[in-house]
Order: sequence, then C-alpha cells, then structure tokens
Amino acid sequence: YLSSLVTIATPTCSTRSSRNISLVLPKANTSFGHLSFQFSVIELDVFCPSSLGHLEFVVLESEPYLPFCFLNDDWFCSKVVVTTPEGDTVNFPCYHWISGNERLMFREATGKLIFNETWPEAIEERKKELQSRQKVYRWSIYAEGLPEIMKVDSASDLPAEVRFSFTKDLEFKFTAVEALLSLKLETHSTNKKQWKSLDELSHVFNGHKTDVYEYVEKNWKEDEFFGYQLLNGLNPMMIHRCSKLPENFPVTEDMVKASLFGKNLEAEIQKGNIFLVDYKRLHGVTANVIHGKQHFLAAPLCLLYVTPEDKLIPIAIQLKQEPGEDNPIFLTTDSEYDWLLAKIFVRNADFAEHELNFHLLRTHLLAEVFAVSTLRNLPMVHPIYKLLISHFRYTLQINTLARQALISENGLFTENASVGGPGMVEFLKKAVASLTYSSLCMPEDITARGLESIPNFLYRDDGLRLWDIVHRFVHNVIGHYYTCDSDVQKDTELQNWIEEIFFHGFLAETSTGIPQSFSSVTELVRFITMVIFTVSVQHAAVNNGQFDFGGWMPNFPNALQQPPPTTKGKSTKSTMLKTFPDINTTINGMAAVYLLSTQSTDYVALGNGYLDHFSEKTPLELIHKTQNVLKKFNFEIQGRNVSLPLPYTYLNPNNVENSVAL
Repeated sequence: YLSSLVTIATPTCSTRSSRNISLVLPKANTSFGHLSFQFSVIELDVFCPSSLGHLEFVVLESEPYLPFCFLNDDWFCSKVVVTTPEGDTVNFPCYHWISGNERLMFREATGKLIFNETWPEAIEERKKELQSRQKVYRWSIYAEGLPEIMKVDSASDLPAEVRFSFTKDLEFKFTAVEALLSLKLETHSTNKKQWKSLDELSHVFNGHKTDVYEYVEKNWKEDEFFGYQLLNGLNPMMIHRCSKLPENFPVTEDMVKASLFGKNLEAEIQKGNIFLVDYKRLHGVTANVIHGKQHFLAAPLCLLYVTPEDKLIPIAIQLKQEPGEDNPIFLTTDSEYDWLLAKIFVRNADFAEHELNFHLLRTHLLAEVFAVSTLRNLPMVHPIYKLLISHFRYTLQINTLARQALISENGLFTENASVGGPGMVEFLKKAVASLTYSSLCMPEDITARGLESIPNFLYRDDGLRLWDIVHRFVHNVIGHYYTCDSDVQKDTELQNWIEEIFFHGFLAETSTGIPQSFSSVTELVRFITMVIFTVSVQHAAVNNGQFDFGGWMPNFPNALQQPPPTTKGKSTKSTMLKTFPDINTTINGMAAVYLLSTQSTDYVALGNGYLDHFSEKTPLELIHKTQNVLKKFNFEIQGRNVSLPLPYTYLNPNNVENSVAL
C-alpha cells in the first residue's frame, strides 16, 4: 500500500530508481486499520555496474498507493539493509513510521560524532533532523517547581515512533474500569462502607493473590517483616544509619531497653546497629478529602535496631515531627493495637514517599526528561542516541497516560490517596528540593545512608552488581567513540543534551550537583550509567512489587481516615478498622497497583534493544558480552533465592525492564 523511491547516496554520487532498488527492509510493520503485520521483509535488487563506494545514507520517499483508500497505510520501517556488489552488508536503522508523501533520510548505522563528519552534507542533515524533531518534542511546564514534561495533550497526539506497539496497546488499558474488571471487583468500587474485618478484606481478593501477596498478608503485623520491607520491599530508599538521635525524637534509654535486650542505646548507635526512617517531607502537607471525608497524613520518625540475629526491627515510633504530650513515642511494649496502629501510619507515610518521590519523580519524570532531551538534541547517528534510545521505549506514552488517568484532577491516585489532591504537588515540590545527583547514583547513595554493611539488604546487593555491569558496559562503549576528554568537550550535540537536562529537568539548581556540561569521559560515563540505571534497574526495584506488597492494603494503605493517635491505651481492633480507607477507596487503590504491576507480552529485558542500533564490531561484541554477564547473574540470583523464605526477584535481570514502560 506504499510505493517508495529510494536514494542510495555516497560522498561522490547517488543512484536512484523508481522500480529496481537494491535494498532489504526486514522486520517491517504495516498497519491496515486495526490489523498489524509484523516482521515482513521486502527484498529488491538493482543492477549496479560499478562499486558504490562508502554508503552514507538512504532516502525513503513514499506516496499513498491508493490515495483515497479508507485503510490506514502507514508503514513502520525498522531498517534498510543494503548488500553491495562486493558482498558487504550495510545497515541503515530507521525505526520510523512512514506515511504518504514523506521524504526521510537515514544514516548508515556506524555511530558518528559531529566533529568526525567529513562530508558537509552529513552535518547539514544532522541539523535538519534535530530541527524537525525539536518542532515535535517540545518542553512544557506541568507544575511550577517540578521537572518539565513533553508538551502533548493526549497519548494519541504523540509521534507514532514513541507510542505503544499494537500488542502493548491492545493489552494495556490504562483505566480503573479495565483493572477492576480484570479483578472482578467493579461492584465494590462504589461501596462506601467501612471494612468489617480483615477476613472480609482477604475474601474479596481471593483468586488474585501472588505468593508474595499471601506472604505479606500472613506476616504484615510482624516487626521483623516491617523492618525487612524497609530494606527489600517497595521502598528501600528511606532508611539510613542513625549516628545521633534527632533532637525532635526524644527516645530515652529506658524506653527501648527491652527492645535492645538490655543493651545500651548509645553504645548500639556507635556500633552502627541503630537505623532511622524520617518522613519529615510529609510535615505540613495538606491531607486529602476523599469522597467527602477528611483523611489524614502523619510525618513519622521510626527508630530501628539490627538484632544479634541480624534481624531489623522497629523499636520506637513518633507519628508527628514536633514532640509533645499529644505526640507520644510508641514502643514495642505498648498494647498490641497501639503499636500496630503506629506502624500502619508509618506504612501510609511510606506509601506517599514511595509513590510520589521514589517512583513518580525519580524514575518516571526523570526518564521523561532524559528521553525528551535525547530526542531533541541527539541525531540517530550519534552514539549516545544509539546507547540510550531503547531505554526510553514507551516512556512518553506511559507518562502521558499517567497524567491523564492517575494524577489528573479526577485520577485514581488523586481521588484515592491521603497524599492525593492538593497535597500531591505540595509534597512533590519538597521531594524535588531533596533531589541530588549523588542520590541517583546507587554506590554513592548507599554510602551516604551508611548502609554498606547492614545485613540482608538484597536491594543493595543486587543493585550494586547491576550498577557495576551497566557501568562497565557504558565505559567500554563510550570509550570506543570518545578517545579523550577533548572529544567530549567539543561534542556540541552532547553539550546541548546535558544543558537541557540541567535546565528543564533539574530547573537549573546547581545544588543538585547535576552537571551543566561535560568536560571529561569519566563524567560522561558516570552520567550515562545513572540514566540507564534509573530508567531500568531503579524503576524495576520500586515498581514491580507494587501488587505483591501493596495489594494487601493494611500493609501499604493508600489512605487513612482517622488522625494519628495522641494518647496510648485507647486503640483497639475497631479503631484500626475505622482508620483504614473505605471499601471503594481500598478497591480503587488496589486497581492502580494491580495495573502498574502487569507486564505486557512485548516486554524487553535489560541489556536488549541495542543490537538494532549498532553495527560496528566492538560495540556488538560488548553488547553480547554484557548480555552473557546478565544471564550469569540471573542464574546466581535464582540460586540464592532458593534458600530464602521470601525470594527477592525484582532485580533479577530477566525481571528488569529496559525502560520505564509501566
């Protein structure tokens, strides 16, 4: 349904024909209405009496075969492969939807920096490509004080190249209705009654529970599991070593003596056995009104202890930042429901930090910043474009859908979370103020939080291994193209890329530590490693277990409708049930975490996606070597997990998606 003209160009001549063209178009995708025919190959031969020389680019020109046909004749060309008279194969990556009456130029797959171009026309084509993209990919302010986003009204307005595949689009319907239908819970989504018992809650979700979900439901009240989740649950990003008790958290020796098995608190602090989670960013944030009812937020501090058996357990919880008579410090020696309710408020605070700061801001929004700057500033032939572009697969569409369906005025999160509504942007601005470059680099973050030696920290163990694997790969690939620091300094396209990230993503705040420019290969390697790690490994760590750990609402409540207790001795099971969100609020929260944990069948795992963009021997060898290293590490994690009561699988390389696509 498309007739095409192809120009095959060299530095000295070009050969053009409308009938006999020497090219192969593999892995093409043509859509007719709502049908999709993938992986078809078009092979054409052209008579070529002499050598073509070095091929620089191909040009695809198209026009509708049937101008008035009602069928959609758009065509996705993956790449053009030219076999020369000498028998050499030359690849031209396209990865572009082609419509009628278009003329598109695609460079040969060898990565080239702008200062290495020897052909004036090539430099001009680079500029034209970026000028064209910059008209499409434009920056927009979502909210003052937050990273900028791509200017687009809806997912349907996105360029076809960055939208979901037919398969992904068919499987993924980003609406609460679809999730509720999948869970067979649509009748509960309008039930405004309170939960009568935990058994009622458990019964509602029968048939949808994973093994981890069932483990969580069984163990969510236990102190050991509470501590475990701060290391290996959805949010391993809050805990840090306590070197000195905060002045606003007046825990005394007598308070925690029993929890420390008679040991001295100050001595245990000095030994490095005391840890702290402080949810101070929630202090003063406006709590949401959900379905006409005022809900509540706490800004707790929680002290934890690593026992001689290497178990991390909570030993003291204060639910508000300012100490006082109406803000007691809850202890393990208090009544069952005093202590349990205090932990529930901590888990709700952790929900807020996790979903808005460490998930939305630090993976989704930053991934969008990196993606937009890449598409605006790096041409397809640029090696950094080739290295990064597969890591932005589906990111712009998933974020656009999230803004429409989750965090919009009527979104699932906005309407069903204590930190939704007006408090959401208030909190996000505080989170942005705490965002630093070093906190995005895992080795530095672990050191800064004093977590190098805390036992049973599987997120750290697996994450650092993956950071090292990504870093080695990036170091070697970049070293292939940038031979010295001056190469980095004179790459104007690269400098424009990081400048836009600094200004539009990190709002020109020098306090973040984000560079405004690159002056060395080492700086570039570190930053690219951080980008790839953030959009793949880190996103997997904070996203993939949302249904596992968050599906059982008492463990990860999205909302609480009673204020934090101000006295001890009055909490009961009834108090706890009245504090939990109503049935409809619970169900809608459940639908969101279920939706965000469901992978599509065209999922791409970490380490894949590069082969389509590189053609040189060295990068291809590095890609295959890295894939083998990931496979080996995958087996190591599987072997370790066999002996664990709760396997940690989220950073198994096979489970780490290559991009923020969910």
